[in-house]
Amino acid sequence: MPGSPGSRTGRPPAQRTVQRPAARRTTPDNPVLRLYTRLQRAWDRPLTAYYLIAGGSALITVLGLVMVYSASQITALQLSLPGSYFFRKQFLAAALGAGLLLAAMRMPVKLHRALAYPILAGAVFLMALVQVPGIGMSVNGNQNWISVGGPFQLQPSEFGKLALVLWGADLLARKQDKRLLTQWKHMLVPLVPVAFLLLGLIMLGGDMGTAIILTAIAFGLLWLAGAPTRMFAGVLSVAGLLGVILIQTNPNRLDRFACIGATEMSPEGDCWQAVHGIYALASGGLFGSGLGASVEKWGQLPEAHTDFIFAVTGEELGLAGTLSVLALFAALGYAGIRVAGRTEDPFVRYAAGGVTTWITAQAVINIGAVLGLLPIAGVPLPLFSYGGSALLPTMFAIGLLIAFARDEPAARAALAMRQPRFGRKRGTGGTGSKRRPRSWNTMRRRASAARSSGER
Repeated sequence: MPGSPGSRTGRPPAQRTVQRPAARRTTPDNPVLRLYTRLQRAWDRPLTAYYLIAGGSALITVLGLVMVYSASQITALQLSLPGSYFFRKQFLAAALGAGLLLAAMRMPVKLHRALAYPILAGAVFLMALVQVPGIGMSVNGNQNWISVGGPFQLQPSEFGKLALVLWGADLLARKQDKRLLTQWKHMLVPLVPVAFLLLGLIMLGGDMGTAIILTAIAFGLLWLAGAPTRMFAGVLSVAGLLGVILIQTNPNRLDRFACIGATEMSPEGDCWQAVHGIYALASGGLFGSGLGASVEKWGQLPEAHTDFIFAVTGEELGLAGTLSVLALFAALGYAGIRVAGRTEDPFVRYAAGGVTTWITAQAVINIGAVLGLLPIAGVPLPLFSYGGSALLPTMFAIGLLIAFARDEPAARAALAMRQPRFGRKRGTGGTGSKRRPRSWNTMRRRASAARSSGER
């Protein structure tokens, strides 16, 4: 038979199979929807919370060090101290806090739970020691400091926040395991009495701001434990009544409430700090006057490097700088809520929720006071303001969140896949077993393995 045209062997040509391209994910044509889809995929990744907590806290701390150096120079020179005096102390506290953060990251959950009671006992002891004459110190009218030698001072009430978070989380987790949280008495006792003990020790020194933060932590733990609305409203009413009594009986606290929304000072000089904080924010504009070029820090704005450092940030970095700080705190709060919502361990849920409530509430109270929306409570901006006593327990709490974010099953698997394996031997291992020849896991091997599985 004659061969078919186009065939050299006289055989019909083989039918070639047409390979269809692999199906790709369809992306919307709208650029806004495309950006939303990408952001949604990024939020759903297992390591998103881990990166947000680690990266956000690091950026806040580094930017805080820069702003402490800028805002504290004039105050240091007025006190006949070197211009970098407060910065060096804050840098030392940040270095110690980084060690605490790394230690908290590496601790297992069992060890965190075991440390809850010693930390609570130590915090109560130190807070009681503040009231002993000759040991406790008074700063700005509040008796809540202990001198630890030289220029260093300790504020035990800052460690009381960490103690309440860890101890309260361990207490509620054990009661949940025993299914006791369905009874109101087990939900309130002994959590509320211990919280009132800490609040009483704090209020003996007159620190209303720290007491508000501690109250927010206690309410956050009760809310996470599933407290009924009636119980929640009852406890909130009692706390609100006590707060009103404490405010009405103190003229200084009444004056702070009178300065909410103030834009002008009275002839007697009332609301000086609140008004100059608004002046600093207003003069910053969109991008600020430049790093180090603040005018208000030259003696006009009290506590420029501590409670009102956000105002100096707005003056020197402008609206862009303040919005960046707000975005970092929002990302940190979102990541903490995500860690608390995705875990199966009740202790992790309560501890992560408590830490998130603590940092978020303190940031809102500080920034709200600077903006004139809330009374000046005298609390620092977490990880940002000057103060080693506030920085150390906060960084340990951040280490807790990072440890919890790493401990999620999906995050643990993703981190195991990303661990560098260059130089490790592949073999059966063990004594007496025949080992395979050494093969190095190079980048080319990893790339080919990823390509063969269809992933990029």
